[in-house]
Amino acid sequence: MTNEIPADQLPTTEDEWKARLDPEEFRVLRQAGTERAFTGEYTDTETPGMYACRACGAQLFSSDTKFHSGCGWPSFDEALPGAIRYIEDRTFGMVRTEVRCARCDSHLGHVFYGERQTPKDTRYCINSISMRLNPDT
Repeated sequence: MTNEIPADQLPTTEDEWKARLDPEEFRVLRQAGTERAFTGEYTDTETPGMYACRACGAQLFSSDTKFHSGCGWPSFDEALPGAIRYIEDRTFGMVRTEVRCARCDSHLGHVFYGERQTPKDTRYCINSISMRLNPDT
């Protein structure tokens, strides 16, 4: 099941996004904000299903790739092919890789490599508010 918004119905301006999203969703998804650690609804979720972009409904991650990293945000070691756009982020005096939805360009979180937490050596650190879980039925 997918709740993907048809391409011709996606907002084209930030004002349209602001009207569609609640204030906290807008702050994180469209202004690259971050929710507080350990507060998101999916931090500890183990429900099988697909995680989709909360802004446009595009599928991003399978629950099969979710793991408990202890970082305070949902963590995945693999994104669905073509679902993510990667951007160098030099805020806060460091270099990180921001991840955005490839379909609607909404901010999701960051990806980190080399932490040795999974065999894939990758941790997508994603804001719960950036996603919606579509449970397997």
